[in-house]
Amino acid sequence: MELNLTKPICFFDLETTGVNITTDRIVEISILKVYPNGKEESKTWLVNPEMPIPKEVTEIHGITNEKVANQPTFKQLAKEIHNLIKDSDLGGFNSNRFDIPLLAEEMLRAEIDFDMKNRLAIDVQTIFHKMEQRTLSAAYKFYCDKNLDNAHSAEADTKATYHILKAQIEKYNELENDTNFLSEFSSRKKFADFAGFIIYNKQGEECFSFGKHKHKKVTDILETEPGYFGWLLNADFPLYTKKILTAIKLRSFNNKLD
Repeated sequence: MELNLTKPICFFDLETTGVNITTDRIVEISILKVYPNGKEESKTWLVNPEMPIPKEVTEIHGITNEKVANQPTFKQLAKEIHNLIKDSDLGGFNSNRFDIPLLAEEMLRAEIDFDMKNRLAIDVQTIFHKMEQRTLSAAYKFYCDKNLDNAHSAEADTKATYHILKAQIEKYNELENDTNFLSEFSSRKKFADFAGFIIYNKQGEECFSFGKHKHKKVTDILETEPGYFGWLLNADFPLYTKKILTAIKLRSFNNKLD
């Protein structure tokens, strides 16, 4: 079965220096771009993270400091990567909670205005967990009856993710071969930012999900406690979260002028 696509979708996987989306960096990125006509385009880059790769992390994905020492930095690759994905929806395994947020951070550090406004995100892991509760290697064996060789290689994981999604659509009658449906089905909660610091209430209004202002509307707090906005921008929050907060503040200001 081929995916029913109205626009390209880029399945991608990251290998990184760790799991903190704010402070860790990409060391390998693989993208498999699938077009509506079924054409596939694949690209993989090793990336110099400009920071040491911890030994315990190297033991997982096999990428050493020496292997990436002479590779381009993400900033040097950012435009090429962005040009490949800018017209596409995104798909991955645990991508909504990790790969997309970390990719967004790297793009913003490279001064590329990355956002998800006009694209969908399909998280194959979420579909898998809702249906079967397993891991990527187990998912590949379960759905495709194949062993995942070179697990934790970004290219192998990316291709496996793409084939798992196609097998999931074939297996489950309740899954529609439609990117809008799959994106909605694989989303967990409705966040305004990737990291989940800003959530939507039942009225669709942005609220804080943490701290002393938890569940309070962002616009209300920015108006009654303007210093909180400055603190947020200077604190150790993801760049994308700060971008969303700035957009909310500007929108609120413009609404007052209307």
